[in-house]
Amino acid sequence: QVQLVESGGGLVQPGGSLRLSCAASGNIFTCAAMGWYRQAPGKQRELVATFNRGGTRNLSDSVKGRFAISRDNAKNTVYLQMSSLKPEDTAVYYCKIDCISGVYWGQGTQVTVSS
Repeated sequence: QVQLVESGGGLVQPGGSLRLSCAASGNIFTCAAMGWYRQAPGKQRELVATFNRGGTRNLSDSVKGRFAISRDNAKNTVYLQMSSLKPEDTAVYYCKIDCISGVYWGQGTQVTVSS
């Protein structure tokens, strides 16, 4: 089993910044790809930014130039630095990790961009 704990969401004004963290624990030795997805009200969950199995970053076109994904392997943690936030970035952000034993999701953290 793998556990994911997300943190860092909140309310921010347009143009502001937030950093999300996702810490993985458990049997993570068989895990590879890890990253962030989001789901806005009434919409499907979509990819935001991930590290693929080879360690390459993949970012959605809608966040390129504004968001950055990074990781600290010693802490088994992935970060999502979000800048120049827009109201359309409002969503629940989920961390996801792909392992041999299955795909695991975090509980989600709300990000609200509003003045």
